[in-house]
Amino acid sequence: MIRNRIDVAEGDIPRLDVDAIVNAANESLLGGGGVDGAIHRAAGPGLLDECRTLGGCATGDARITAGYRLPARHVIHTVGPVWSGGTRNEDALLRSCYTRALEVAAEHGLKTVAFPSISTGAYRFPLARAAPIAVAAVRAGLAARPHIEEVTFVCFSADIAAAYRAALGGTPDA
Repeated sequence: MIRNRIDVAEGDIPRLDVDAIVNAANESLLGGGGVDGAIHRAAGPGLLDECRTLGGCATGDARITAGYRLPARHVIHTVGPVWSGGTRNEDALLRSCYTRALEVAAEHGLKTVAFPSISTGAYRFPLARAAPIAVAAVRAGLAARPHIEEVTFVCFSADIAAAYRAALGGTPDA
């Protein structure tokens, strides 16, 4: 059952010991604020050096690097949409972030993946809208990729975790 393969936790995503953490990156992949900055600081300079070789990443797409000094063995970088009122394909682009990250994880044989709440911080995507999109995309991704054993939504605060738990409880299994 998909439900048993998805978890929600409060915490600091750079501290997770999983196959891959997902970085809510900007298009340059060269670090920034929020989750992106925290991951780059924790991983050390090797992450930035490798990101410089990738040529950036389009919104909705994903790239993978090593984890360097992180407990996670890999970082999957994805670029979420900046909220523009819902008129610039933001829902589909956000869904694509989760879908592409899981595709990249599957391509590399990864079994455990942790996601932050993509685009809901500085990019202002409404949390109540983002959480159900994320949960639905992950459920569909897990249904298509049974070898991925677990996905964890790692939430920075209790209110974010509550939104993901509500979305998880309110969406039928894929």
